[in-house]
Amino acid sequence: MKILEWTGWAIQLMVGYNLVFPVFLLLLYGLRKTAGPRHTCQATAGMPDYGIIVTAYEYTAQLPAVVASLLRLDYDRYHIYVVADKCDISNLNFQDDKVLLLRPDKVLGSNTRSHFYAIRRFVRPHTHLTIIDSDNLADPGYLNELNVYFNRGYEAVQGVREAKNLDTTYACLDAARDIYYHFYDGKVLFGAGSSATLAGSGMAFTTALYESVLGPLDVTGAGFDKVLQKGIVSRGYRIAFAEKAIIYDEKTTGSDQLVKQRARWLNTWFRYFGYGFKLFFKGIIRFDLNRTLFGLVLLRPPLFLFLLLSMFFMMANLLISPIVSLIWLAALMIFVMGFYISLKSSPTDPRIYQSLVNIPRFMFYQLTALMNVRRANRISVATRGENESTGD
Repeated sequence: MKILEWTGWAIQLMVGYNLVFPVFLLLLYGLRKTAGPRHTCQATAGMPDYGIIVTAYEYTAQLPAVVASLLRLDYDRYHIYVVADKCDISNLNFQDDKVLLLRPDKVLGSNTRSHFYAIRRFVRPHTHLTIIDSDNLADPGYLNELNVYFNRGYEAVQGVREAKNLDTTYACLDAARDIYYHFYDGKVLFGAGSSATLAGSGMAFTTALYESVLGPLDVTGAGFDKVLQKGIVSRGYRIAFAEKAIIYDEKTTGSDQLVKQRARWLNTWFRYFGYGFKLFFKGIIRFDLNRTLFGLVLLRPPLFLFLLLSMFFMMANLLISPIVSLIWLAALMIFVMGFYISLKSSPTDPRIYQSLVNIPRFMFYQLTALMNVRRANRISVATRGENESTGD
């Protein structure tokens, strides 16, 4: 009985720390910010030359708008590669010399295969590459903002994916979630001395680093960014966060799309969360803050899951230990405060605040997604035409 009791407390502790961990990161971020900037990277010489890789699978309707936004970039040294995998390209006609349309003879069915298909057809040896989804729009200053960090010597940079649509409650709640993660898993985590997590698009790397990490692998299904970020951090690199390098991303608009998308993301977490153990213990052994903090972040369950478990434990402890139940309540209040801080610290549209009353319904659909997690990779292939990122 004693073993079961201690196991129960250990499970509660592993779930509960996720409620206060973001605020701990925020405090660490504040301490390091007060101490002044620390740059350990060696600055690079010259301006980066980018290969911009746009991947599409079956769906091409938004590609003209994507390419048009990229052609408006306030930067000269880049070339656009549109990989239209299993697509009808008869209606696509890009006249600009900066655009190369690629249509593989055989279905690739993988983000990374599409990326390397483009890399092998680079018109010149680009020093850097950036990955854009087929529903993204780029801010004109996107590449210039990435350069701020590449010029400081970083070899991997994650930008911000802001919402380009807030026309439904689900889109607003999806955007709220993104703001939370951009703040804590991007700005705060990087500022605390670790690495920003990768988001599947709006991210850039030196071409050499990208090839060295993913070149030997054949990553299929959703989650290539999880493999990529683990490979980068485990090699001792830090992923910088460029909060002004903005990509506009299509947000989830309906419940059916939400369920399918979240099923894929949950499947990805279950497949790759084990990376967190390796990075965490490697960081502890080497006294490496980057690996240690990043490992803890990878071990964190999806947001809705640990919130539901926390509320369950709070209610259960009312019958077992009311004092512990009060501790759970306090931890939940700290999390809510941290969530509010993320929204107030970011340019948050008023519609997003108004949508928060629908969080219970949003969580219900994510529970439904949990029921579909086993067949998520089949869903992934079938729904790429719904403007979903395959990387989160």
